[in-house]
Amino acid sequence: FKDCFDSGEIRKFRELMMYYECAMLEVKTKLDVLNKELALKKSRNPFESIKCRIKTPESIVEKLARRGIEFSVDNIEKELNDIAGISVICSFPDDIYELIDYLLEQDDIRLIAIKDYIKNPKPNGYRSVHLIIEVPIFLTDMKKPMRVEVQFRTIAMDFWASLEHKLKYKKNIKKAEDISEQLFYCAELISQLDARMQQIRDKIETTEAE
Repeated sequence: FKDCFDSGEIRKFRELMMYYECAMLEVKTKLDVLNKELALKKSRNPFESIKCRIKTPESIVEKLARRGIEFSVDNIEKELNDIAGISVICSFPDDIYELIDYLLEQDDIRLIAIKDYIKNPKPNGYRSVHLIIEVPIFLTDMKKPMRVEVQFRTIAMDFWASLEHKLKYKKNIKKAEDISEQLFYCAELISQLDARMQQIRDKIETTEAE
């Protein structure tokens, strides 16, 4: 990786990664605050867990090369939207959309792109909502807008995605088509399970309100 840069570029790269980490923490804090407020209002947390990650230098190099883009610090910031990533695991599908609405209502958040793979699943059955948002970070000498990718899934969707990812990278899989069909079928069952669990929760909450 260091062969790609001279010492000046390495410093710029480290600085850029620090900016992404700050932006990621900024968005995580916003989500944590929403989680606490909504938990107080509804007596339950809208999300179960939250995970953050910064893309590794090797992954950045590989992604730019795959797209045929010249490797430079400027191109990293200009061309890639998922350097800083946050994964939010929610209990129910409607919690996902509620959190997204509240997050995007904040006046310092700018929506760059949204892909809803819950309403429009990928051909393999993958479900999630992906946001690319821009958030300002405040440094000693400037305010700088930075992009962060935020993915929202239910616990069941995350379980499926994790196992599908592990199975997809197995070598020399026999009957791969049959396995893909089974994974798609499991994704459909998980979607039905999410819907049923949400119905049960709604029924419980309605009963408690009476």
